Amino acid sequence: MKIEIWSDVACPWCYIGKRRFETALAAFPHRESVEVQWRSYQLDPSLPEHYDGTELDYLSTRKGMAPAQVAGMFAHVAEQAKGEGLNYRFDDVVVANSFTAHRLIHLAAAHGRQDDAKERLLSDHFEHGRDIGSREYLTSLGTDLGIGTVELDELFTTDKYADDVRLDFEEGRALGISGVPFFVIDRKFGLSGAQPAETFAAALEQAWQESQPLVMVGAADSGEAVSTSAATGEACGPDGCAS
Repeated sequence: MKIEIWSDVACPWCYIGKRRFETALAAFPHRESVEVQWRSYQLDPSLPEHYDGTELDYLSTRKGMAPAQVAGMFAHVAEQAKGEGLNYRFDDVVVANSFTAHRLIHLAAAHGRQDDAKERLLSDHFEHGRDIGSREYLTSLGTDLGIGTVELDELFTTDKYADDVRLDFEEGRALGISGVPFFVIDRKFGLSGAQPAETFAAALEQAWQESQPLVMVGAADSGEAVSTSAATGEACGPDGCAS
């Protein structure tokens, strides 16, 4: 069973969703038969490499949200994150374009360290105030993951993995994804947002049952269509994050 997760490292609900999904997956009896692939998504592709301002400034000015509304959203999201063992520090978040960070995740995938890269980027961005657009930071992270200097230099001197990131964007649009996190199971089922762990668990069980070889004669071909869960979890989209 394959699960693809469209997500942005600059999305606060994506880290919460990652934790809730991991909780469900850890308890899933068939977890050893599940392949997880992180797919790239950008909430704001137009964001400059570095933004001269705080996260509150960015959301209130570029997204047209009132500062009080943004502060309330931060408080709500931080509280939800705390429930998953995460310590969000929005005052320290460095606003930066995430495109090169997504390229690093693809590079890490080639070394079998994709999830490790995703985890570090999310944690460093939301909990430790690191600059996910910085060459120095991304090189240090890549080194920690065991990636060689030559390959890491290519992230900043070539367009390597840029097409892979863009392909993720295109596939997400083709599937109708307009906010993240978004979880796609076997290209048949879709779950939008940071669902509760119980919802993820139910979806895993249903998808597993339907993926087994015992099929009713005459059953309709499911094709490639993605059926989205009726329940919608909290997520981030181009116009901002759920509060």
